[in-house]
Amino acid sequence: MDFLNLAKDRYSVRKLSDKPVEPEKIEAILQAGLAAPTACNNQPYKIWVIRSPAAVEKMAEFTPFTFGAKVILAVGSKAEEGWVRKYDQKNFADVDAAIVATHLMMAIHDLGLGSTWIGHFKAPELKAAFPEMQDYEMIALFPIGYPAEDAEPAKGHFNCRERAELIAEL
Repeated sequence: MDFLNLAKDRYSVRKLSDKPVEPEKIEAILQAGLAAPTACNNQPYKIWVIRSPAAVEKMAEFTPFTFGAKVILAVGSKAEEGWVRKYDQKNFADVDAAIVATHLMMAIHDLGLGSTWIGHFKAPELKAAFPEMQDYEMIALFPIGYPAEDAEPAKGHFNCRERAELIAEL
């Protein structure tokens, strides 16, 4: 599938089946994340693969949006490692981690899996429960699995504001 069709076809899968995700697919997703560009190639991010049953169960304490996933990816940024634009001191660590997260999200769909970008989670409690995340700003969680047979895009998924509202030509 070409990229534009992949981008248009991807949707937030909120119903996952019980079918296990193959380790080689998780590795391919991680490779897509590692291929993401970052400002000055500083790579100020970390990806955590949560797949032990105990860790996955613990994740459900911090978000109601795990959708029965047996594997969850967490993405965090580290500001101290981010490139800083000298003109206004804008730190790009969060931007870089979001680019990595987008690569993960698109790779998940490309491999026939489903996920949703979860931003609704209790970050302070998550970091307390997983001390290895303590020094990171947590950006996103991705519960991963095969879409359930009746999974479908949310009602308004294909709605888009008018092009002129979103794109300005100068």
